[in-house]
Amino acid sequence: MKRIVVRYEPGASTVALMEDGQLAEFFVEQPEDRERAGNIYKGRVVNVLPGMQAAFVDIGLKKNAFLYIDDLLPVHLEKKPKVKPSITELVKEGQELLVQVKKEPLGTKGARVTTHFTIPGRWVVLLPDADYVAVSRKIESEQERLRLKNAGNQIRQPGDGLIIRTVAEGESEESLEKDLAILNGIWAGLLRRAEESVPPALLYRDLGMIHRLIRDLFSDSVDELVIDDGRSAQEIGALLSSFAPELKGRVRLFQEGGSVLKHYGIEEQLERAFRRKVWLANGGYLVVDITEALTVIDVNTGKYTGTVDLEQTVFETNLEAAEEIARLLRLRDIGGMIIADFIDMDEERHRRLVTERLESCMRKDRTKVQVVGWTKLGLVEITRKKVRPNLDELLTEPCPQCGGVGRLPSKQLPSLSQQRDT
Repeated sequence: MKRIVVRYEPGASTVALMEDGQLAEFFVEQPEDRERAGNIYKGRVVNVLPGMQAAFVDIGLKKNAFLYIDDLLPVHLEKKPKVKPSITELVKEGQELLVQVKKEPLGTKGARVTTHFTIPGRWVVLLPDADYVAVSRKIESEQERLRLKNAGNQIRQPGDGLIIRTVAEGESEESLEKDLAILNGIWAGLLRRAEESVPPALLYRDLGMIHRLIRDLFSDSVDELVIDDGRSAQEIGALLSSFAPELKGRVRLFQEGGSVLKHYGIEEQLERAFRRKVWLANGGYLVVDITEALTVIDVNTGKYTGTVDLEQTVFETNLEAAEEIARLLRLRDIGGMIIADFIDMDEERHRRLVTERLESCMRKDRTKVQVVGWTKLGLVEITRKKVRPNLDELLTEPCPQCGGVGRLPSKQLPSLSQQRDT
């Protein structure tokens, strides 16, 4: 059973996705001035660095945004030059430029921006000037993929691109066309504002967190959406009326009293998942260490002694660890490079099965993730797209006593243990 649980609090709401009673994804609302991924700005180029094939663009943030040459060249492969030009041929200092944030400012780095724009809707994503149609890989039926691709080519404007989203499976061409018409209107309005604006200027911001997640997460595969605020429940119902009226009956107002997160065991699961030491059901455990460069996850047998022999004990622990690693990366939104140190196994077959289990569990992740493979030292390399700070950074802050080696609950966000009673 899939359930979305929403705790509403102005400026500090949280959304949890649960799968069969287990917490799968968790989202915390950030102040608008901290949530920038997807925003489109009119900026000004302040510095061009031919040695780095990059430019810095002032978009009105504390640090200038970083624009790499690949984010300037045409997105369509057939339109890209065979020999990559110097970035000085593409942009000049002082030039005004429309850019979209593709990666939030992280640590000492400014935001990364692109000129490959994406405007997401319920069924499709508009890619202005991309000139191609792509269908979500999670739609497995080749017949359905071909139908959706043909529909996309019929409804798009010449030169524009489309991505058909997973939730569009089975939808009519008319539904896709209505969704695209809204996105085309957003893009046209953005271009009009760009002509009148003086850089740096914000031209486009996506929906707020709750409405965005309703659009992206709430599909026919979700059995129930529970929210603890009556007014927000009505707003969600009105939003669903516009694109998925059949889901309105699955929205339920939480009236049991107390914290909705506590009622569904979300607080307890969060507390366990964000520990450095995470226990597995069989008695083994993981140790998760997040550094600026990468995340390291160590697997240990712990209390699990097995019933057959050492190799089988290690194999069973690694299989369970693979499932938990996939869940933790998704839940804690850990991005970048990840190294998993599984317990050494003698049989190559066992190593292959552990890799397959890891890949299988990661297919549920909406964020792009890749299991690169085993290194010569017996470590598993994983990469996961990093768009914004992971939840560890949002829910904790560096400890002032140890110089940042440890972390404490953040004062910037409401404590999960201090939930509102309604």
